Amino acid sequence: MLATDFEKKAMRKRITEITNELDVLLEEVEPITGWNKLSINAKLGGKNATFFDIRSEVILSHEQYIAIWIDGLLKYLDSAHNKESSNNYELLKYMQNYDCVKKYVLLFLERLYLRHYDEISKIRPTKEQSTIWIGQNNANYGILVSPRFKNGQWENDGSEIRKFKPKYYTLGHILETGFVIPDEDERIHFGNIDEYLNFFKNVLIRNSGSKYEMEIAKMYIEYVNAQENPEDVPLLIPEYRYKGLDKNHKYRLDFTVINPYTMEKYGFELSPWSSHGYIYGTKNKSQTEINDEAKGNFEKEMAKHKDYYKKHGVYCFIYTDSDLENVSDIFEDIKEYLKPKRAVKKLLVQAMDKFERYK
Repeated sequence: MLATDFEKKAMRKRITEITNELDVLLEEVEPITGWNKLSINAKLGGKNATFFDIRSEVILSHEQYIAIWIDGLLKYLDSAHNKESSNNYELLKYMQNYDCVKKYVLLFLERLYLRHYDEISKIRPTKEQSTIWIGQNNANYGILVSPRFKNGQWENDGSEIRKFKPKYYTLGHILETGFVIPDEDERIHFGNIDEYLNFFKNVLIRNSGSKYEMEIAKMYIEYVNAQENPEDVPLLIPEYRYKGLDKNHKYRLDFTVINPYTMEKYGFELSPWSSHGYIYGTKNKSQTEINDEAKGNFEKEMAKHKDYYKKHGVYCFIYTDSDLENVSDIFEDIKEYLKPKRAVKKLLVQAMDKFERYK
């Protein structure tokens, strides 16, 4: 989860405060431990690879970072052949026996986390989450995270996914990658957000032929243009294809929003009776036939939403004719997911309790 400008300013301020506190504390710590600034950086700053896999961990707060670090220290000592002779055991005992050393280490780790916040707090999409195909047959496009064209097909470069700077599946994402064209080493790039929004409305949405989708698209554009940091707004993804590039088309979702912090997906399906349930030629059908056809239409619609949830993890909101009488209310629902929430894990209390009791 990349920090906003406001958050970055707050973190820089906190880093300065911590640095000042550490400088004062070092006057107490150095006579006890013999550490100086250079040796402390080696003892504490280089332990990530030893205590846990920094490449795969997604750490959402400095409390979580410290908790994982301490847990990794204790597990490392448990696995050591002779822990009492270990420098890491010496570090543990200093922390347990001297409050100033413990405080120093905890502050040092908080500062280390804040300095590397963007790198280690970012939830990365899985392989399955890293490619989305949208649009109608012969007018479909791909949204990838680190696209590369290899052996005649588009794929993600797995080594680059972590390095991806924008928030995933936001307007900043699409400005970075553009859309890829199936089976062709070609992309559609956008020079700025206005270019993308023009393509979104006049190509992607207009092709659907839905007046309701067009109304929502216009509201989305108005919403984006009102934001201080529009590149951080999640994409309102149209026509998410259930079977990807499969020519045997099955389903498309009208709109999908992906939370860039959690990778949770939310679908918004506009289901007017005229296109999703209407039964034609009723004059020549019995009541039983009409009921069976109506039941089949309903079950087909429900199967679509269940299938999306089971295969892609998309939770779907369904809007019928009564909802569509006021499309602005539907967009109010969508808007809640355009302001995504962060998940934060609180583990520090448990980790510190374990630390204090470790022998």
